[in-house]
Amino acid sequence: MDDAEIVERTAGHCGELVLLRRGGHHEIVANGVFLMDTRGGASERLLVTAAAERTPPPGRMLIAGLGVGFSLAAALAHRAVGAVTVVEREPAVLRWNLGPLAPLHGDALRDPRVRVHEADAVELIADAGAASFDAICLDVDNGPDWVVTPGNRRLYDDGGLAAAARALSPGGVLAIWSAARSPVLEERLARHFADVEVREVPVARGEPDVVVLGVRPLD
Repeated sequence: MDDAEIVERTAGHCGELVLLRRGGHHEIVANGVFLMDTRGGASERLLVTAAAERTPPPGRMLIAGLGVGFSLAAALAHRAVGAVTVVEREPAVLRWNLGPLAPLHGDALRDPRVRVHEADAVELIADAGAASFDAICLDVDNGPDWVVTPGNRRLYDDGGLAAAARALSPGGVLAIWSAARSPVLEERLARHFADVEVREVPVARGEPDVVVLGVRPLD
């Protein structure tokens, strides 16, 4: 971990989870693989703001994957978002966002508009009632081609996309974060959603981060 301070190391559903502090910033690492940090967050914020721009009222948004809380804070700041459901399967991530990460996002988890489910996003979306949400934002992996655990692949296959479409209201929006473009995912989205759009966010090194959007057709 070179110059990083280990804030906590714990076992999670995906294996070992580590919260690091390095130079005034925090990082989350899973099984030795960097997931996210608090240095930027532009693409995480875009994930929810781009979805919110198209979200029909009353603006019920599901955020799958809490991360360092930047996406939740951006959702709460957008006037189109009326309520936010957060689904996060790692209790450590929830605990960190109520503790050392809370000052970085304004203690967003304690906002009265927020409801939290410690659960698997795959199962929650599959079990959701029809038209339960007006927007669904997926930020649980580094993209459909680089998942944290094999079971998450179900979020991006035809069955998972169909489940997300069913859980959305007519005109509702699905937004997916990815560390790189995935033509296969874009083709699948087009089978279940209208107006599929890809937005890129440049990064310091490598390929740009990507937010992929799809709108459920009106009934």
